[in-house]
Amino acid sequence: MNKATLGAFCLITGLIIGFLFQCKWDGNQESQAESQPVSSKEQMAGSTQSTARPIDPIKIISTAEEATIHLFEVSAPSVVFITTTATQQDYWSRNVYEIPSGSGSGFVWDEEGHIVTNYHVIKDAYKAKVTLSDQTTWDAEITGVEPRKDLAVLKIKTTSPLKALPIGTSHDLKVGQTVFAIGNPFGLDQTLTTGIISALGREIESVARVPIRDVIQTDAAINPGNSGGPLLDISGRLIGVNTAIISPSGAYAGIGFSVPVDVVRWVVPDLIQYGEVKRPVLGIDLANQQLIDRLNLKGALVLAVAPGSAAEKGGLKPTRRSSSGEIIVGDLITEVNDEPINSNNDLLLTLEKYKPGEQIRMKVMRDNQPATVTVTLGSSL
Repeated sequence: MNKATLGAFCLITGLIIGFLFQCKWDGNQESQAESQPVSSKEQMAGSTQSTARPIDPIKIISTAEEATIHLFEVSAPSVVFITTTATQQDYWSRNVYEIPSGSGSGFVWDEEGHIVTNYHVIKDAYKAKVTLSDQTTWDAEITGVEPRKDLAVLKIKTTSPLKALPIGTSHDLKVGQTVFAIGNPFGLDQTLTTGIISALGREIESVARVPIRDVIQTDAAINPGNSGGPLLDISGRLIGVNTAIISPSGAYAGIGFSVPVDVVRWVVPDLIQYGEVKRPVLGIDLANQQLIDRLNLKGALVLAVAPGSAAEKGGLKPTRRSSSGEIIVGDLITEVNDEPINSNNDLLLTLEKYKPGEQIRMKVMRDNQPATVTVTLGSSL
């Protein structure tokens, strides 16, 4: 065999041996791969390529989320949307037209059709309509108003079933508690926002220019249209009525206020029964607060006493002129049942704690001397 033939034989033999070795190597690799576990990602990729089916995401809802969802589903049917109209006279034709006046929120107080909202929502309204959660709309009558607490009660006659919110308490609230607001901000119905109680014991001014004390401050978003809606605790109980915000732009800025439910609980029944709040009265006129401040006095200065009133029967003395024309300052009320009175508002808000017919002890300054009088409170109705 010559050299050329021998070289060709060796080359062919080498190629054959290499091919057989490669086949054996590939077989061993496949055997090892089959014996090793396949990762979940490889299985998912393989399954996706072979079946071309989308993979459904795993839906996870926490216990807290479930509680919030449940609260909204249970409470939302009790929250209503209120729209009002006013009248306007055409300058040229003198015809009177109804025009949209405002809108807000409210909530069902009882199954008889009483709806609670803010006074400023229906202030100056010619007509009011209430839209329930089932989107039915009903004409509403104004049952009673209390501007000093920014509260009002409407009444609707409806065939739709009504569900009242459970009533909680506000005197035992704590800063940091989770709260929920449901309302109709900007006319968007059934909106839920959540936050915490940011502060307690705040004071805001009502439409009647009388302070509302012990107001709840919250960071739950409250926007125009939320007014009159409920503020709820984590159990879905009413703890306040959303009434105001502090914001340079008029929209939510992180500070909202709610009238505490302890106030609502004594105002609303009177509005339903009497159309106004049945208040204890003394039967006195008080001097202007600016005058009291100019005289550097601390208290409520009695300007006049109504004949036959509780104050007259209790012996309170009014401001008067002497026979020589000299002004004799009347009694300056400084305490009611040991509670200090530093201003007219202090006296008005303190008397709210009592009922007509109750007896109170008042400390006064009379002719620069302390004195004590006992008064049985009269009734505003």
